[in-house]
Amino acid sequence: MAEIKKADGFIDWLDQRLAIKSLTKVLMTEYWIPKNINWLWAMGVVLTMLFAVLVTSGIFLLMYYKPDINLAFDSVNFTIMNEVEYGWLWRHAHAVSASLIFLVIYIHMLVGIYYGSYKRGREMIWITGMILFVLFSAEAFSGYMLPWGQMSYWAAKVITDLFSKVPFIGPDLVVWIRGNFIPADATLTRFFMLHVFLLPIIIIAFIVIHFYSLRIPHVNNQDGEEIDFDKEVEKYKNGNKKDAKIVAFWPDFLSKDIFVICTFMILFFYLMCFKFGFAMDPINFDPADGLKTPAHIYPEWYFLWSYEILRGFYMSEALGLIFFGFAQVILFALPFLDRSPIVAPAHKRPMFCIWFFILLADLIVLTIYGKLPAEGTNIIVGFIAAIVFIVLIITLPIITTIEKKCKCHGGGAK
Repeated sequence: MAEIKKADGFIDWLDQRLAIKSLTKVLMTEYWIPKNINWLWAMGVVLTMLFAVLVTSGIFLLMYYKPDINLAFDSVNFTIMNEVEYGWLWRHAHAVSASLIFLVIYIHMLVGIYYGSYKRGREMIWITGMILFVLFSAEAFSGYMLPWGQMSYWAAKVITDLFSKVPFIGPDLVVWIRGNFIPADATLTRFFMLHVFLLPIIIIAFIVIHFYSLRIPHVNNQDGEEIDFDKEVEKYKNGNKKDAKIVAFWPDFLSKDIFVICTFMILFFYLMCFKFGFAMDPINFDPADGLKTPAHIYPEWYFLWSYEILRGFYMSEALGLIFFGFAQVILFALPFLDRSPIVAPAHKRPMFCIWFFILLADLIVLTIYGKLPAEGTNIIVGFIAAIVFIVLIITLPIITTIEKKCKCHGGGAK
């Protein structure tokens, strides 16, 4: 048993019992980050901040929400929005933070791809990040159902119908997920449980795992430089902080992150107070009606790119479903599809740079056309964009293998 002495203050009292000084060193003051990174590396902390807003606003909404198909719509649109003081503010905060989380996730993913931050031992960082993306998608979908408006109902119907295509067990699986033959009260209560309890717990666990996965391979940097952390830590601890290529997570790195968070929160509060409409579909302000199909059913903006792949293969529902599933899982394999050992920003890898910007443009096209009605030229553009996405994924190993053989990059780290 550890020797307990008379404490020299409250911190010392805690340290003797919980070793908080050692914990602070491991997590903060002796957790080392490369110096040559830019503000885009703050997206992880911004995401953590937005998740905290999401949880806090969700707890307040939970006090008045009724998970019952006869009460849910009114509890959201009348009780919370009109009768509870500042209830509208908490709903706007919840909706806007949910939408911005996906914006920041996509930026975070694209930054990782651009700088090759999934290579050189960082595969688990990418994979745990992708698991978080899937979990946040499930959290967003389950939350979208809770107001029980028209889009809630029909989104639930369309998405759960996808499971009916699973061979042999499909129809039974759909009934099991819904708890009924159609989206009904049992469906709402199941997704309510997922949204407020199970998924948040799993998300928090994977956020911890994601941060832990950074410990061994360390954070990448904007030049892809391979840093000898032991040597640089010695410089830093000897007082040669100017020449050291690393900084401490706290206070050096986090102080910069806090500045980025403050700047980002200005945008958040502006959207929450003045432009919240983008995060709340107007059709969902009509109560759910299983006998009245909306003229045009579409998901939230952050699912539009994959939704467009699903419906892009207009000539075959089965093909659409296959490639929709392909798009959901293939990005997990990105560290293994990129066959080049070069870790460098895309602008130092000419062929990969072209691939990256075509992918970015294609995702934008898929997102735009996913919101438009499937008619006329929209169908053709959606089909071409879906094909381009698949071709890009297939050609990545070829492009990066050529890059590996010819080493045709602009001097990035190897």
